[in-house]
Amino acid sequence: MPPLVGAELVHTPLQLYRYLLRCCRQLPSTAMQQHYQHAIRQVSHSDEDDPERIQMIIQRAIADADWILNKVRRKERIS
Repeated sequence: MPPLVGAELVHTPLQLYRYLLRCCRQLPSTAMQQHYQHAIRQVSHSDEDDPERIQMIIQRAIADADWILNKVRRKERIS
């Protein structure tokens, strides 16, 4: 299950960037949100020009965001 509706609509790096920042809003604490927002802003693949590689990066980033949000949700249920 993708973390937010619209994951299947992410096809460009800019769409991915905006999508990941929206995912950060679902994190429970402000500190956690700021940490991941900073990490998103630091990662740059602007020199990538291979469309297949860009799609691999997008798929991996969405999967990583899904993993983080699921981990946070599980911790909230346990607490």
